[in-house]
Amino acid sequence: MNSAEIIGQVDLIRQVFAYAHRFRGKTFVIHVDYAAVEDARITALVQDMVLLHQAGIRIVLVPGARQRIDEVLELYNVQWRRERGIRIASADAIPFIKMAAFDVTNRFMTLLSAHNTNAVVGNWVRARGIGVVDGVDFEHAGVVERVQLDLLRTALRQDIIPIFPCIGWSSTGKPYNISSRELAFRIAVSLEAEKLFFVSDSMELPASGIRIPDDVEITEQGRISRLTVDEARRLLEYNGVPVDEQPVDATREGDVLDAAPTAVAAARPAQPSGYHEGLREHLELLRLAYQAAREGVDRVHIVDGDQEGAILAEVFSDLGVGTMVHANVYQSIRPMRVEDVAKVHQLMVPLAEHGVLVARTPDEIAARYGDYVVHETDGRIHGCGALHEYANGEGEIAALAVDPRYEELGIGRRIVLYLMERAREQQLAAVFVLTTRTSDWFESIGFVRVGVHELPAEKRRRYDVDRNSIILRYTFADREES
Repeated sequence: MNSAEIIGQVDLIRQVFAYAHRFRGKTFVIHVDYAAVEDARITALVQDMVLLHQAGIRIVLVPGARQRIDEVLELYNVQWRRERGIRIASADAIPFIKMAAFDVTNRFMTLLSAHNTNAVVGNWVRARGIGVVDGVDFEHAGVVERVQLDLLRTALRQDIIPIFPCIGWSSTGKPYNISSRELAFRIAVSLEAEKLFFVSDSMELPASGIRIPDDVEITEQGRISRLTVDEARRLLEYNGVPVDEQPVDATREGDVLDAAPTAVAAARPAQPSGYHEGLREHLELLRLAYQAAREGVDRVHIVDGDQEGAILAEVFSDLGVGTMVHANVYQSIRPMRVEDVAKVHQLMVPLAEHGVLVARTPDEIAARYGDYVVHETDGRIHGCGALHEYANGEGEIAALAVDPRYEELGIGRRIVLYLMERAREQQLAAVFVLTTRTSDWFESIGFVRVGVHELPAEKRRRYDVDRNSIILRYTFADREES
């Protein structure tokens, strides 16, 4: 193994540890299409989920069983049909649908048990029938009405992986076949999950075959790697997929998720014509990803179940391997303007007086206002930060200040992540910070401590020995030279 390969492996290990620390105690909801985990692939996928679980990440598993249900119904010669993309679950078919759904969940339960990982299959979903729509009786096909979140949270706190079959029950015990994808989406929103995964039985969202807005970036491999909520919305509209303007009908009442759509379209919107089945599936997953990100899930990932280690690669690397839809957490952040100088200076003064920030005059701020961004809501500036670029291709994140009344809203973190993204766009190799009070906070993001000698030369000459600031550095693995 040559030195470049060793450095590459070390960088990967650094990324893994940084992300593992960041996601410890967070919740991931993982939906797995049955066809994506046939044969040997399911074993590797379960091993990856166990690793995430052992890293302190809380896992909720929602297996899809559509293909397995098809197999069982065909095996027992049970007649069925679809309407508007929904399986008509007759009274004759529902016992076999239940058998197939629990067969899939039990398969995951068995594999998790083999890895000494506790899991439980729960009947925590209250459902109701779709009923008769436009003269069509959907019989035992249903929608999610309630999920008992108190029981779900208790299982997660006890280090148990909850597994949800695609079956819900009415208040009188009547079973309904529900959409596992919709269920995963609603659980992720209600739990305010850090991530929602859709492990699909086909490749990540391709750029070929669908209409792509001009400003959406495409990888060299022809993959759509990431989309903001706004970009996902426009892509769906470009391809004729209905996008609901109103918030999803899901409200939390105490420890119960109430999510009861009143029309078939809420469960299965009309799909555009002219697309083959694979692309229609991608667009359906993208619709759910868009809705989840819009409703507060930070990151939604569509990954290929045929690619071994896809979930780990999405979680523990900067680049990922699937398609990610992410909430626009930066929508309130904008470049600083000259007229903002007085407000920004006023924001910094208390922190400078307490030694948290280096004191700056209004003239010093104005001289470099192009490096600054501000967090603004309703015309009021609640935070600021700056990215100063150096000749060696690195940047300094500096002058980070947040109004104390708004600190709990995570504004400081958003500004730092925004500046890190700006540094990536500017092709910088790394960013560093100097701090006296907040080193733990930056380390939680993935920064690591370094010595004064690792500062750019011009910054090193100005380093205040008496202030004795801690220096932390974040290296962009995809920018570092081998």
